[in-house]
Amino acid sequence: MAQWCQLQMLDCKYLEQVDQLYDDSFPMDIRQYLSRWIESIDWDTVAFQDSLATVRFHDLLAQLDDQHSRFALENNFLLQHNIRKIKRNLQDRFQEDPVSMAMIISRNLKEEQKILATAKSIEGTVSAMVVEKQKLDNKVKELRERVQVADQNIKNLEDLQDEYDFKVNTLKNRENEMNGMTPKELEKEKMMVGRMCFDLKAKRQDVVVQLTDLLNVTQALLSDLISEELPEWKQRQQIACIGGPPNACVDQLQNWFTAVAESLQQVRQHLKKLQELEQKFTYDSDPITQKKAYLEARALELLKNLLSNSLVVERQPCMPTHPQRPLVLKTGVQFTVKLRFLVKLQEFNYQLKVKAVFDKFRKFNILGTNTKVMNMEESNGSLAAEFRHLQLKEQKVAGNRTNEGPLIVTEELHSLSFESELQLNQSGLDIKLEAMSLPVVVISNVCQLPSGWASILWYNMLTTEPKNLKFFLSPPAAKWSQLSEVLSWQFSSVTKRGLNEEQLNMLADKLLGAKAQRNPEGQIPWTKFCKSANEKAFPFWLWIEGILDVIKRHLLSLWNDGSIMGFISKEREKALLSDKCPGTFLLRFSESSREGAITFTWIEHDVFDKPVFHSVEPYTKKELSAVSLPDIIRTYKVMAAENIPENPLRFLYPDIPKDKAFGKYYPKLTESKSHGLGTLDLDQHPSRLQDNMMPMSPDDYKALSKYVSPRDIDAVVSSHTRR
Repeated sequence: MAQWCQLQMLDCKYLEQVDQLYDDSFPMDIRQYLSRWIESIDWDTVAFQDSLATVRFHDLLAQLDDQHSRFALENNFLLQHNIRKIKRNLQDRFQEDPVSMAMIISRNLKEEQKILATAKSIEGTVSAMVVEKQKLDNKVKELRERVQVADQNIKNLEDLQDEYDFKVNTLKNRENEMNGMTPKELEKEKMMVGRMCFDLKAKRQDVVVQLTDLLNVTQALLSDLISEELPEWKQRQQIACIGGPPNACVDQLQNWFTAVAESLQQVRQHLKKLQELEQKFTYDSDPITQKKAYLEARALELLKNLLSNSLVVERQPCMPTHPQRPLVLKTGVQFTVKLRFLVKLQEFNYQLKVKAVFDKFRKFNILGTNTKVMNMEESNGSLAAEFRHLQLKEQKVAGNRTNEGPLIVTEELHSLSFESELQLNQSGLDIKLEAMSLPVVVISNVCQLPSGWASILWYNMLTTEPKNLKFFLSPPAAKWSQLSEVLSWQFSSVTKRGLNEEQLNMLADKLLGAKAQRNPEGQIPWTKFCKSANEKAFPFWLWIEGILDVIKRHLLSLWNDGSIMGFISKEREKALLSDKCPGTFLLRFSESSREGAITFTWIEHDVFDKPVFHSVEPYTKKELSAVSLPDIIRTYKVMAAENIPENPLRFLYPDIPKDKAFGKYYPKLTESKSHGLGTLDLDQHPSRLQDNMMPMSPDDYKALSKYVSPRDIDAVVSSHTRR
């Protein structure tokens, strides 16, 4: 089966990963329309041959023309327009650099294969989950069928009772007639009515037993929903909040809850119909008389139990300014939260008024509209309420001091609860409804956000208890198998790439020590993750957070296309480079910068052909804001033995020519106003090595000035002199 077809059969969380591979530079439309042709080409080879890349680029354009013709035959104007636009964009972007397109396709195909491999590796678990969901679907279907059968049986019972009433009244009338039936005919008629009465009683008994069984089935299904499915959905939501796979199953949960509620409402209607039949006709040991109160109370209790568990927080509290950091709220900054009522019945529309309440641990006032009426959404018909403009303001206590607790602010957990009340029609029953958000951290300064987010990560990684607000009085340790997955999510949730095994190995050694040999069961205490060992050191998590920030701000494309190795120890770095060609380099994150910085190391050989490794001082956000990393790599110079500055960087590890790896990110050549010629932007970045660069001789200077302007040469020399 074609790779693209296999991908489309995967679960939604894997399709989300596929979606992240494609953007405007190479839209998914092309992958869809040309899937067979794309998979028939060896793009790895194409990516290393300029001439072949040019041929394949024009082949692809021809394939798009063919697709356009097919849409024309179908008179599909919109898709014709889209194809034309895609073709123009490809020409603008890759006409001069078809190799870049080939590299994108090659990379995407490999990433798709990884996604397929991951899905297949846990296929057993996924299959088991699918089977469980199918079982639940079947149980809901069976419940609905039972309700329909009960409905038909009650209608049959009603028809039988009406016929019995008619026969009894007819018999009485004929007995009172002057010229009535003969005694024999009368006896025969009475026997027939007696048999009908016997059948009626048996039918009543059957219907009551059937409704009892129906409530038993409903109770078992309700137990599955409330005790298993709902907690599992909430746990998946926890994982999604900290960067894990998206939790997209609330609609299915709503369908199940609504189906059970509808069934219970129908059972209550059935019981009312039985009560009407009882009022018309009853007898000693009438099962309706004996069981109706019990069945009504049981149906009502099941419905109450279902409804009281139906209010959920669909989208956890989150500041719109920090969408990847839910559950961390800053005082004075608006946040949003969305609730859903899982029983989607029209009779509840505009009947639920929800109020937001903050806990009393540290006193905060909720500013903004803290009450909302739930109503059916136009988009999907769900019964929901969204609070969009809430803010927190801390109450001051005597002496203008805040009400401080035993924990630091970023370890204090708070709860945001939502209260409502539902009145069931004709039952006179008021049901108290409550939903609680996952614990939140409240900060007063944005600099506390990284530490607050660390607390959210640790809590949701290690517990599913939503009310354990004293968790950080004695926080448990995490296993490396747990933490490694969460760390990878921090990258995949804000970029297109998580952390690979090589990168995680480096982090494992950093946290556990090399002697632990990256043991999945190795224990990492909270203090090791988020506390400083001494005043000079900085916490592991703040180091990771700094790297995430520098990636998002300055290195996103390079990280997404796999150019940055990132997390690698200096020892491993040397081992990887030692057998490579001179000028091979790799990019890694600095371990000494709290704010996040990147450096590169390359290999040369000395006169004895022994490997020599050179590294530059890390580039921080300040420097990357001035000049992009690809441009730094393009224009980087060191002074060669002949006193001529040259770029020592030739191949990105393992063996990708530098300009092929980074060419698509280079700034375009600017036109010289005076000569109309392309002039090279020679932003020289003098070596940050502690090497001594020799001054140039007059002859060298004269030779160099033929190709480089004197001003640029002076800039390099004066920059070096200042050092």
